[in-house]
Amino acid sequence: MKQDTALFSGAVTLLHAIKVKEPLYVQYGNQCICILADGYMWLQQFPKNKHHSVTTMYDENGEIVQTYIDICSRNEPEADPPWMEDLYLDIVLFPNGDCMFLDNDELEEAVRRGDISREEASFAKGEADYVNSLIRSNAFSLLKSRHFQLKQLLSDLK
Repeated sequence: MKQDTALFSGAVTLLHAIKVKEPLYVQYGNQCICILADGYMWLQQFPKNKHHSVTTMYDENGEIVQTYIDICSRNEPEADPPWMEDLYLDIVLFPNGDCMFLDNDELEEAVRRGDISREEASFAKGEADYVNSLIRSNAFSLLKSRHFQLKQLLSDLK
């Protein structure tokens, strides 16, 4: 779905996993979280002219499991399907407000391999810091628009 509102301009997609072969778990330190199982939904936001995309993962009861923010060089929300160019760094936001930066080692390895430049890596780190500051100040508009977008996409399915 394409959207252009005061809170969000870009594309929003929804993956609704009716039945999965087996649940998918991720390990964060000593915490293991199920991010995909029967009835789970992933709402993906591809904001126009931004350098991040957001995937909010909901359990079968509609409760947020985690929010995964990809830092990217660009989004293509007008494409079908929408896509983004990943810059390796990610931020995971948990329902309790805790935040974790991921994949700095992958970013550094990509620079060593020549997949991205040192300038792109520096840009990615700056964007991750910027997004984190928006989250901390409760000013990250994608978090504010996602529940409305989910309801809208679910009502469109009916």
